[in-house]
Amino acid sequence: MASDLLHIDNLTVTVGGTIPLLNSITLSVKKGEVHVLMGPNGAGKSTLGNVLMGHPGYEIQQGSIHFDGQDITHLETEKRARLGLFFSFQNPEEIPGITLENFLRTSKSSITGVEENVFIFNLALKKIMKDLDMDPLYANRHLNVGFSGGEKKKSEILQLLALNPRLAILDETDSGLDVDAVRVVSQGIKQFHNPENSLLIITHNTKILQSIQADHVHVLVKGSLVASGDTSLIRRIEEEGYAPFLGQGGS
Repeated sequence: MASDLLHIDNLTVTVGGTIPLLNSITLSVKKGEVHVLMGPNGAGKSTLGNVLMGHPGYEIQQGSIHFDGQDITHLETEKRARLGLFFSFQNPEEIPGITLENFLRTSKSSITGVEENVFIFNLALKKIMKDLDMDPLYANRHLNVGFSGGEKKKSEILQLLALNPRLAILDETDSGLDVDAVRVVSQGIKQFHNPENSLLIITHNTKILQSIQADHVHVLVKGSLVASGDTSLIRRIEEEGYAPFLGQGGS
C-alpha cells in the first residue's frame, strides 16, 4: 500500500443503512497509472466516485480509503481536493451567478493557498480553452448555465487541466458526446496525464477508451468488483457486453 497513490480497502457503503451500494471494494491505483472502471447502468460506479470525493450522503460501513498514505476515509471533500483529488461529474451542475473563470481561479487559489494573478491565470485559461476548441467567451458565462451537453463536458476537462490534480476521477465523461466532442475530450485527458498523476475513468461503454491507453480495467456489477485485468477485458465487453458478468455481483 505504501507505493499506492490511492488505496481502497474492503470498502462497504450504504445509504441510510440499507442494502450495500458497494460491497467490500478493494482497489489500488499507483502514480502514473490509468484505471478504467466499467459496468452496466446502476452498478455503483458513480457511487464509488462520489464516495472517494467524500460525498456526505453515503455511509461507510466498513473499510478505508487512503490517498498517498494518508487515511482520508472520513475527510471533508474540500480537504480531499486540496490533497489533489478531482471528480468530473456525469451530469455537471449549472451554477448561476458565478462565471466559469471566477470559479476556476477561486478553486485554484483555494487548493494551492496562493492568490492567482488574474492576468496570468486568464492567459493560461485561454490557451487551454483553445486546445479544447471552446469559445473563450464561455469563461465569462455563468458556470455551465446554457451550456450544451458537449460544452459542459469540455468545461469539466477545462477544470481538470486548470486545476491539475494528482488523481482525476472522470465519471461518464463521454456520455452523450458526438464523435468530434469525444475526440477533443480525449485529447484533453491525454494532455493532462503524465507519470506524476493518475486517472480513474468511470464508464459503461468503450467509446472514450479507443484513444486512451489503460493500464488496468475493472468490472463492477451490483456494487461488487467481479473482474480485474488488462485491456482484453474491454475487448471482451465490446464483443459480449456485460451479460457474462451479471451473475457475479452482490444481491
